[in-house]
Amino acid sequence: MSADPAGGQIWPTAALWDAGIRLGHRLVLPPLPLRPAASGMRLTGPLLRIRHTEGVASILEGLDEAREGDVLFIDNEGRTDEACVGDLVAIEARLAGMAGLVVWGCHRDTDELAVIGLPVFSLGPCPSSPTPRPVGGVDAGRPFPFESGDVAVGDSDGLVVVPAGMHSEVVDVARAIVKAEQLQAEKALGGVSLREQLRWAEFKKHRREDPSYTFRAHLSRVGGALE
Repeated sequence: MSADPAGGQIWPTAALWDAGIRLGHRLVLPPLPLRPAASGMRLTGPLLRIRHTEGVASILEGLDEAREGDVLFIDNEGRTDEACVGDLVAIEARLAGMAGLVVWGCHRDTDELAVIGLPVFSLGPCPSSPTPRPVGGVDAGRPFPFESGDVAVGDSDGLVVVPAGMHSEVVDVARAIVKAEQLQAEKALGGVSLREQLRWAEFKKHRREDPSYTFRAHLSRVGGALE
């Protein structure tokens, strides 16, 4: 999903990804899948990265810097052997007006997070608390590259990052994709198959005559959307 600044509409991550492909832009996927801490959690907003170098103190300092509506990205370098976010941090982030938390690491207090309701995306649950790190120590974790201000979008399918400079353009195309797919679904439920709607026989004929003719090009020509 993604909020449309013009109208507040929320768009699915799948449609945004397909929109990026159509535009020739590859959106950013995390190196490992990030999932919502509880079913139905969704988020969108500009990312602010904070590095989890001093435990909760790092997160509280990040909240001092954040603006209302931001998504706080807590960078624990992809570690899955400890949790760095729990219920109290989520409550504090909600009070600070955050749109959600993205944890490049693990969370805990899963049941409590579901009740608190602030969207939290992470690599999964882990009961372990953070391990103190030596001052000046170098961590050999997994990087997750993006620029502050890029837009995080998370739903049940996972999380993607839309570069800030192309967000509006991607949302415009995603809107058209959602509309086309909804219309196709309605027709299919009414008995008109996708093959009929997408003129499948016509595609096969064209493909025989021109082997370079792709199905994506065909969909673009007939106005279909199918991924």
